[in-house]
Amino acid sequence: RRLALLAIALGGFGIGGSEFVSMGLLPGIAHGLLPEMMAADPEGGIARAGIAITAYALGVVVGAPALALLSVRWSRTTMIMLLAIALAVGTLLSGVMPTFELTVLARFVAGIPHGAYFGVASLLAASLMGPGSQGKGTALALSGLTVANLIGVPILTAVGQAAGWRVVYLLLAGVFVATFAALYLTVPHQEKAIGRRMVDELVALKRLQLWIVIGIAAVGFSGAFAVFSYVADITTQVTGAPESSVPWVLAAAGLGMTIGNVVGGVTTDRSLKGTLLIGFPLYITALVVLFAVAHTSLTALIIAFFAANLVNSSLSPAMQTWMIRIAHRSELLGASMNQAAFNVANALGATLGGAVIAAGFGYEAPMVVAIVLASTGFAMVVTTLIALKVRSRRTLQVLSEHEETITGSIPVVPAGV
Repeated sequence: RRLALLAIALGGFGIGGSEFVSMGLLPGIAHGLLPEMMAADPEGGIARAGIAITAYALGVVVGAPALALLSVRWSRTTMIMLLAIALAVGTLLSGVMPTFELTVLARFVAGIPHGAYFGVASLLAASLMGPGSQGKGTALALSGLTVANLIGVPILTAVGQAAGWRVVYLLLAGVFVATFAALYLTVPHQEKAIGRRMVDELVALKRLQLWIVIGIAAVGFSGAFAVFSYVADITTQVTGAPESSVPWVLAAAGLGMTIGNVVGGVTTDRSLKGTLLIGFPLYITALVVLFAVAHTSLTALIIAFFAANLVNSSLSPAMQTWMIRIAHRSELLGASMNQAAFNVANALGATLGGAVIAAGFGYEAPMVVAIVLASTGFAMVVTTLIALKVRSRRTLQVLSEHEETITGSIPVVPAGV
């Protein structure tokens, strides 16, 4: 079982590297594919290069629900291996395309399997770990991603700075090939759910609460990507540190993500609601501190970036578990829609961060955008939880008043919390 869980996490490691190393290497990608624009307008060139990050995120948004629905036809073990192959192909194309436009297209293709992989992986890991381990299973599936940010992304960023960004994508394609082999050798086969049809998964999409939670994730977490997408330029232009220090900033972020993911998995299993209501205010506070100290010193930037990513990452298992609970029997779609939501956040954050930079507000501006977006997300959480509580009380009151006339099953409205 342990080897199977490691194989699942290895795929997450590759995905984390593929998604986040682009942010550390964004200046190199811009100089390599947009040399004329970078010479004439560096801020505009960086903002345009950020489209590659947005394209990957949009690939996740499109692919997550679509592949989750298609996966009903296969067992989870078959599906996760097919997704590993698709990830290898998309990442390989990202490293060999000759123009900016084709590279953007390749990044879109590389993002398509991302959400479905984490959706299948979280459910597969939870089944291997046993009953009552949904939060821990989700955290395990995401652990490869967080370890990638702790170790892989800083090392790969340094490799990219020395040998070129294309080499990094080729190395990551190799990681996905290794993931396929490891999954094939270690993960026990699971039969396809008997009687499950595509229409059964689609039932979850009728639930308003699912779309509300998707909106919370898309808005509340977009601030993180507004900052992370331009971390290299924040480090060099705001803090005034050398480019060689970027891997250290990324390592601090990765350490925060790793710790936060573990903490979030435990706290989610204890209290999903408590994790959200405590985690969001802490995250907003961390972003305010980051904005306040980013210009002071590299040490202050590293500490603040560590703290912000720790708290942000601790919220991820809670959001995914919330969506899975709402989706109920459509749990794979729920898990995949969580990844789609987070990558709407990625696309939105990268776009808004690039927009304020291109508008001339400077590299500090994405941090202000992040604070506003995280605060909006928290307001949405509080409003949603209050609405669910009020609706639940009304439902219980109706049941109490008409108990003798009610038969059959009664839907419990706030089941997702």
